[in-house]
Amino acid sequence: MQIVLASCSPRRRELLALITEQFTVCPVDVDETLRPGAPLGEEVVRLSRLKADAARALHPAALCIGSDTMVTIDGLPLGKPADAKQAAEMLRRLRGRTHEVLTGLAVLPPEGEVRTLVTRTRVTFRDFDEAEITAYLATGEPLDKAGAYGIQGRGALLVRGIEGDYYSVVGLPVAPLYEMLRDLHAV
Repeated sequence: MQIVLASCSPRRRELLALITEQFTVCPVDVDETLRPGAPLGEEVVRLSRLKADAARALHPAALCIGSDTMVTIDGLPLGKPADAKQAAEMLRRLRGRTHEVLTGLAVLPPEGEVRTLVTRTRVTFRDFDEAEITAYLATGEPLDKAGAYGIQGRGALLVRGIEGDYYSVVGLPVAPLYEMLRDLHAV
């Protein structure tokens, strides 16, 4: 069965390769605007489904996988920062606090019902100082990451602890995805 990953994320590619090396990457362009007032857990699943559906339009006979990750604090989403100033503001907001990372997953088999899930992982940052924020910004890493950090990179230096699925914070819930693919006889 052909497997298609609806993502251009190198991290999601690396994580899917832990399960199988037999897949195609299909970057898709979907409107990721959040619906006002919609529960954020539902939104990451909806966006994941939109991505899987967009890949399905290009690969109608394939099993399509979509995923979306969102950093949240105080019930509000933190997307990718527009610039270094916004990244610094996000890091200051997360500093010394616990936030939640939601990752949605949608697996759309060629036949049958779509399978979806959302993971919730709590990440606690240590109380780092302004010099550490400046040094982290200088790496460029925060600029293309939700919440302005990458836990799999230098952002790991900011983390005091994690409760939940590390791989979901990186961008793809590996074990749940493996179980879905196994149950569908795709791996």
